[in-house]
Amino acid sequence: MNVQFEERASLHGYRIGIASLDAEKSLNALSLPMIEALDAKLSAWADDPDIACVILRGNGPKAFCAGGDVVQLARQCHEQPGEVPALARRFFADEYRLDHRIHTYPKPFICWAHGHVLGGGMGLMQGAGIRIVTPSSRLGMPEINIGLYPDVGGSWFLARLPGSLGLFLGLTASGMNARDALDLGLADRFLLDSQQDALINGLVQLNWSEQPTLQLHSLLKALENEARGELPEAQWLPRRERLDALLDQADLPTSWRALTALEGDDDPLLARAAKTLAGGCPLTAHLVWEQVRRAPQLSLAEVFRMEYAMSLNCCRHPEFPEGVRARLIDKDHAPRWHWPDVTTIPQAVIDAHFEAVWDGEHPLADL
Repeated sequence: MNVQFEERASLHGYRIGIASLDAEKSLNALSLPMIEALDAKLSAWADDPDIACVILRGNGPKAFCAGGDVVQLARQCHEQPGEVPALARRFFADEYRLDHRIHTYPKPFICWAHGHVLGGGMGLMQGAGIRIVTPSSRLGMPEINIGLYPDVGGSWFLARLPGSLGLFLGLTASGMNARDALDLGLADRFLLDSQQDALINGLVQLNWSEQPTLQLHSLLKALENEARGELPEAQWLPRRERLDALLDQADLPTSWRALTALEGDDDPLLARAAKTLAGGCPLTAHLVWEQVRRAPQLSLAEVFRMEYAMSLNCCRHPEFPEGVRARLIDKDHAPRWHWPDVTTIPQAVIDAHFEAVWDGEHPLADL
């Protein structure tokens, strides 16, 4: 199942739960068995009074988690065009339940988000009570490249970023470094990649029976003070004013044109973002626009319920399996989008992505 679980003894009979994603070759991409194993163990640890704190991390130097394992899912979509594969119904339901569990976890929950933190990895990270980034952290939501959309709670956290930065990051798949994550409220602490053992050793030595919140805060603050000199320069907050002006538009096609016009810009970060959007999925761009517009009026549970419908509908439509084919299976990087022109996608197609594709009660009604 490519997940390891460990418990470290602490003082007064308490234990620290450590969950490690262990699929290094795939950059710890989440498979359905990994999701189910994580959810079961996190549930058990939440109910265990002797588990004082939980850490979620990824094995290997390159990634905490580079997203969901969508290749098998896309293959089933190819085999069943116009339908929702059974794997999709189960995969997205279980993944979103896991993400929601982390968001609402009753104990200190620490996510060590080093290296690549993409897509499904962001879904795991953003729910954690203490989100740690390092000099190697590279965060992002790259779904526009594969014809999906920023799910796993992306509607929730992108819509809450300053100004139009959430819309920009969702449209362009632009990466964030540790400083960006802290600036935008997507991370809480910056530590060195080499400090993970020191953090765990410190957690083991805390007295969890007496003022644990104060002790945990002091530990994290002390470790962070040692790391401050390695914090990278900010990329996106300094560009917010320009991006806000560019994206102050009435609709998605106008925003698309404003951003893709930056392909020859003197600012290399913006030029790269424009190039990514220009080669991305036009339907995804419409979904990003709509999810960011709708999310501020929704609760966290309602966001996951909305995204469940969106994800299943992406499996019914041709863009997602085609994007995965082009980027991850054949790797020709030349997706043949069914709707290649952002200005001519029928509104009915966009609206259909938010409609139920199940009978009766919502499968995530109990969140």
